[in-house]
Amino acid sequence: MDSLALFFTGALLAGGLYWFICILGPAEQKGKRAVDLSGGSISAESVRDSYKQYWSFFRRPKEIETAEKVPDFVDTFYNLVTDIYEWGWGQSFHFSPSVPGKSHREATRLHEEMAVDLIDVKPGDKILDVGCGVGGPMRAIAAHSRATVVGITINEYQVNRARLHNRKAGLDSLCEVVCGNFLEMPFPDNSFDGAYSIEATCHAPKLEEVYAEIFRVLKPGSMYVSYEWVTTDKYRGEDAEHVEIIQGIERGDALPGLRSNTDIAETARKVGFEVVKEKDLAKPPAKPWWLRLKMGRIAYWRNHMMITVLAALGIAPKGTVDVHEMLFKTADYLTRGGETGIFTPMHMILCRKPLKSSAEDEQS
Repeated sequence: MDSLALFFTGALLAGGLYWFICILGPAEQKGKRAVDLSGGSISAESVRDSYKQYWSFFRRPKEIETAEKVPDFVDTFYNLVTDIYEWGWGQSFHFSPSVPGKSHREATRLHEEMAVDLIDVKPGDKILDVGCGVGGPMRAIAAHSRATVVGITINEYQVNRARLHNRKAGLDSLCEVVCGNFLEMPFPDNSFDGAYSIEATCHAPKLEEVYAEIFRVLKPGSMYVSYEWVTTDKYRGEDAEHVEIIQGIERGDALPGLRSNTDIAETARKVGFEVVKEKDLAKPPAKPWWLRLKMGRIAYWRNHMMITVLAALGIAPKGTVDVHEMLFKTADYLTRGGETGIFTPMHMILCRKPLKSSAEDEQS
């Protein structure tokens, strides 16, 4: 009898562990499994050291303001967080307004489709995804528009993940992924029929540099739309709480420094764009984008416990626990930024590259 009870107890524990890790583990149907968490292109033994290296950038703040240092800084960040993002958030590394009656995934897809609708592309056009991550937006946009989408990301691990997802979705004929720095893109001048960036150019040390590159590769008359991370008119630099929130967002999301909403259009015009429209998509009647973060607190504790167990068993890299804790703290800063109204991740700017440059106009 004792042996039978022991057998059933063991079976129950084994079944519970399987359910906890393999069934409960994947937060998204097509995302990562908990048992597959890694440090991206960083070896498992080096994850903790890389995490410490990431934080060391903030002890030398002047260095992360330079174009030379930022690529390594951002690349390290995405090696550390990509698997956790995919597992706990999904394949689209951005926010979207909550839509009544729609799931998070559906709201995300609608937010992405709106971007390509704004730039008015046709089936067969070639468009650029600036900072494509693992390609969630790229796939939604390619499926919706039937345009060919070329994405660029600085992180080699994300390139491999994006290509894998593209094949699984049957969209690899429409989606191409390139590893590169969006400040120095390996594309010819005037080669794209449109471009978009979804919460990606915030990683640029100077917005002017990435906007200038996008302007260069667009064909004259083509459109570009960006969803930018910015501080709003409600932000006060003399308010200690405001400063703490914004610095918390910057440190937890590999940002050289958040820009003000008033800087975006001015920068676009400076590189030659015509500004067609500018709007904060987070403002009412849009529903709060940060609700998903608040609603996910229970899931965080479940996930954190799971990662701790997997790290203790040697299945997940040791430093993954530290990275996950950092992301939870950052989620709190993001939520506070949304609730106070001092920060928005979806300041939309729609631009057009003129048919003629100002220099050509002067000559004619």
